Amino acid sequence: TMKTIPATDIPTYVGGGISEADQWRVTADFDGTASPIASNWERSDTTGFSVFGTGLTESSGIFTFPSTGYWWIHAQMAVQFNEEDTDSIMSIATTTDNSSYTAQSTTREADKNTDGRKHSMSCVAVFDVTDTSNCKFRIDAQSVANTNTVAGSSAETITGVSVFRLGDT
Repeated sequence: TMKTIPATDIPTYVGGGISEADQWRVTADFDGTASPIASNWERSDTTGFSVFGTGLTESSGIFTFPSTGYWWIHAQMAVQFNEEDTDSIMSIATTTDNSSYTAQSTTREADKNTDGRKHSMSCVAVFDVTDTSNCKFRIDAQSVANTNTVAGSSAETITGVSVFRLGDT
């Protein structure tokens, strides 16, 4: 015989699932430090990409979410070391008051050998966006020697962010 499970015993999924996916990239190289990376951002337009949902907005390197919820932020950066014995740092910095930014996730890459080497860096943050007017993020790039080159491209995402809304807050 078939057993009937009462509706009260059936687990429900809280959050609603992924309803947003977006990708942005830096289109031109720059040297040194940028906190935030404030220029040359574009939404990916590579064949096969299409924003899922409303998508983020960007102004002077500050990203605004289209809705509240838990958001997954993955940042990547390609850097060329132009001097020996130096470091590069990339951070996902967030704010909950539309003013004070704090590095939520950071990665550091060092090159102690010859200059001209290229490295890739990435970091991830999960951000609980409770208010779209106040909860924002930016990507910071720091070069300890101020001579490292962050790579950009308008043809592919070399330095940029991929963002997904995971579910309700």
